[in-house]
Amino acid sequence: MTSKKVIFWAFTVALGGFLFGFDTAVISGAEKSIQQLWGLTTVQHGFTVSIALIGTVLGSLTGAIPSERYGRKYTLFAIAVLYLLSSIGSALASDWISFLIFRFLGGIGVGISSVTAPLYISEISPANSRGRLVAMFQFNVVLGILIAYLSNFLLVGMGDNDWRWMLGVQAFPSLIFLVAILFVPESPRWLIVKRGRVEEARQILSVANGGIDVSGIVSDIQNSVNAGKENGSSFSIFSSQYKLPLALALLFAFFNQVSGINAIIYYAPRIFEMAGLGKSSALLSSAGVGLVNFCFTFIAINLIDRFGRRTLMFIGSFGLIATLGLVAQAFYSGNLGGYAVPVYLFIYIAFFALSQGAVIWVFISEIFPNQVRAAGQSMGSFMHWLLAAVIAFTFPYIAETLGGGNTFMIFCGMMVLQLVFVWKLMPETKGTSLEQIEKTLILH
Repeated sequence: MTSKKVIFWAFTVALGGFLFGFDTAVISGAEKSIQQLWGLTTVQHGFTVSIALIGTVLGSLTGAIPSERYGRKYTLFAIAVLYLLSSIGSALASDWISFLIFRFLGGIGVGISSVTAPLYISEISPANSRGRLVAMFQFNVVLGILIAYLSNFLLVGMGDNDWRWMLGVQAFPSLIFLVAILFVPESPRWLIVKRGRVEEARQILSVANGGIDVSGIVSDIQNSVNAGKENGSSFSIFSSQYKLPLALALLFAFFNQVSGINAIIYYAPRIFEMAGLGKSSALLSSAGVGLVNFCFTFIAINLIDRFGRRTLMFIGSFGLIATLGLVAQAFYSGNLGGYAVPVYLFIYIAFFALSQGAVIWVFISEIFPNQVRAAGQSMGSFMHWLLAAVIAFTFPYIAETLGGGNTFMIFCGMMVLQLVFVWKLMPETKGTSLEQIEKTLILH
């Protein structure tokens, strides 16, 4: 049974995902005004837009440190502070350098959030509902992106400083997140593993699991720690006994990005114009991408614990191979009139949201043992954001150099490799306790 309290805790922490999505997308409405205001060169402008992404890569790489040392709850509180400072500071920035600093802080918050929020929800959730509770994080990311676009649309035209309102409005959900975090407990697994506060953890687990006796769960957590100590296991994420979960996390994050998802989301208008649509139609189609992503992420949340992570990834892989192949074929044949390419890409987004989009943060948060879960989540998140940055920066050059057909065929080929990965390597984790998953994947 999933208690109402654990749903509230998970939803509260998933608000970090909403701010993650909002912070990532909101710059799209302000970037032109900022370039004109401070007379930025093309290089400076590109750096201004990407500075948050640079912060995200750094935040994801270091996010495990505060999570392990100070706990998941206090790290989430610090993330909320970063979001609040970033939104107010960016909105009130009087010069370019201070603007960069505050946007960079927001990016740090996004990076640490992508480590700590899924980690916390995974550690506090009952096994039978862990998938949909952790997937709420991704749902909130997508919702944050949508709300940012809507907010920008409503605020545009409010005068010369409309861009300040676009960035500053994020302070309101940041403040809500900051206050709400005070009402969630610490991760029970962190309390046992890092602080030895077993009774406090037992009470939290009991509430999370609907009041049932959780002695077995507590024993499993303690045994997982003791087994590592007795076998002289190193608690470094790079130790040999963790090589399978680490490889799974890095490969999963790798395939997430080489599907081309961020290239398509960031450059949707450009791709639709390449496919022969006019500028206004291209922008309208881009909004459709966001809506499809939102709808199918919602569907995935309701399916992930019923059908499992691996099943969704099988379905998604076949769908991504087919749609990317069709897009590549359209470019090769020059059959770019009408709405064939936008329709294929809408279907592509649907399959991505149903599989990779919903599963990534769930799966990576489940496969590492208690002692190194934060470090493992950090490594997977870092791979995700590093490749997101590389692909976002290189896609225009690759598409121009190789052409649309070859570019999308590369993405298609990568999804064939993903299908092999899911078939041969990816374990199913649905309905299984974190400690049981550890026994399956870790070489003691």
